[in-house]
Amino acid sequence: MELAGIPLWIWGCFLGFVFVMLALDLGVFHRHAHEVKMKEALGWSAVWIVIALIFNAGIFAFWDQIQPHSQYTPAQAGQAFLAGYLVEKALSVDNIFVFLLVFTYFNVPAKYQHRVLFWGILGALIFRGIFIALGAALLTKFFWTMLIFGGFLVFTGVKMLVMKDKEMDPGKNPAVKLVRKLFPVTDDYVDQKFFTRIDGKLWATPLFVALIVVEFTDIIFAVDSIPAIFAITADPFIVFTSNVFAILGLRALFFAVSGLVQLFHYLKYGLAAILIFVGGKMLFNYFAHDNPLIFGWKKFPINLSLFIIAGILLASILASVIFKPKEEGHPPASEA
Repeated sequence: MELAGIPLWIWGCFLGFVFVMLALDLGVFHRHAHEVKMKEALGWSAVWIVIALIFNAGIFAFWDQIQPHSQYTPAQAGQAFLAGYLVEKALSVDNIFVFLLVFTYFNVPAKYQHRVLFWGILGALIFRGIFIALGAALLTKFFWTMLIFGGFLVFTGVKMLVMKDKEMDPGKNPAVKLVRKLFPVTDDYVDQKFFTRIDGKLWATPLFVALIVVEFTDIIFAVDSIPAIFAITADPFIVFTSNVFAILGLRALFFAVSGLVQLFHYLKYGLAAILIFVGGKMLFNYFAHDNPLIFGWKKFPINLSLFIIAGILLASILASVIFKPKEEGHPPASEA
């Protein structure tokens, strides 16, 4: 039996591997709550990146055996995975900003932050899987939805470029209001528990409220990221696996760069440019499908997409390092 052209046993092996890694993460390496230091975070970041690259190498080497009837050659499938992984990894930087804001707002102790991210990302994997299945079905049955996805991404990218950042108030999040209506919430944290019982009544803790905000926010971000990766490839297996690897490495990435992410002030413009590019690529693929526009292309080349996405990311990071932002509130010194 197959699902999206991939044998079910391959899907099962992949999901089994993810489950085992998550079980080891929470049940062994983080069994006891502790603050994740930079060294540990960098180590786990490297582990997840290496695992993703090994999986990528497997696609390059065995794609013909994994999906013999695919429209992609092994090289194209491998490039599509890498491009999708880079896009999702880049867009996840926005999540890091939100995590920082949520943890600061709810004053989440450092030793409990990993627990919130673990369960938050587990929920994100489930929701992403649902969104990817829906997206794949829409693009297969209603090809014109590519116009909607592409236009939405271009609009989002332009909006990101021209609009100033707004300060988010997690306390006004609809999910928080819902939790407070359903459960009474304790004033203080109760170890690393999400719920506790007081006089026989079930109470939620602030840790659960923080988790709900993280989950709700990721659903909002998925509205951007899922169409973005469908602009790279419509293959559900590549879309799902590249998403999973990007999300699994997000916790470690947060602890590794949360203190440094503010330094990359031009990264926002790089992410906006990526959204505009992948949205434009999706629109190009729609119009070129039956009428090649340039060079006889019916689809924008995957290898060129990979080069452009990597180039935009690198350029925005280098610009952040080379060109420092102007400090506000300090008028230039008058000349003598």
